[in-house]
Amino acid sequence: MNTTTRTTTTADAPKRPSAARTRLIDSATKLFYEEGIHAVGVDRIIDEAAVTRATLYKQFGGKENLVLAYLRNEDEMLRALFADAGAAVTDPAQLVDAVIAGIAADIRLRHTRGCPFINAAAEYPDAGGAVRRLIDEHREWFRSTLQAVAEQAGLASPAEVAASLVLLRDAALVGGYLDGDERVTPAFERTARAVIAAHRGS
Repeated sequence: MNTTTRTTTTADAPKRPSAARTRLIDSATKLFYEEGIHAVGVDRIIDEAAVTRATLYKQFGGKENLVLAYLRNEDEMLRALFADAGAAVTDPAQLVDAVIAGIAADIRLRHTRGCPFINAAAEYPDAGGAVRRLIDEHREWFRSTLQAVAEQAGLASPAEVAASLVLLRDAALVGGYLDGDERVTPAFERTARAVIAAHRGS
């Protein structure tokens, strides 16, 4: 049987985002998360990213597309964290523990002002709009991923486990911002591990 060897060319490689696009997303991420999406105008982002207005509109077409890019970036980072956690362990039971520890670290170190998706949803009440649809997709991915982790670990009622962990994470991200992670993070870990223990086989 004849086989054809395909040579990878520069055109086949994934296109890297431009430096200006990366700066815009990084600046939007910082400002939107710290100050709120509607509170931050396009001029602030342009100044922070050190680009021209024309560059922003060339890259994104307007502010809403930049908001979507910001949320997609948050989604991609969380997916990468899950992928890294999965690659680091071989025992599914250990992956459950790694997920809980990862969420706790996120509350303590990165998302110290609440969940970026919950925050964005509060500013975009139209459930049918593009922002809310992206948020819904992210949350469905997160829920289904937790369910898959619970299934692989052999936990009973994995859908219930996933629903409980989503609820606990939502509460902990908001609570960590309002009450401080010193109080909230240990409570999240303790409660999450109790949920896991309750669904382990005897």
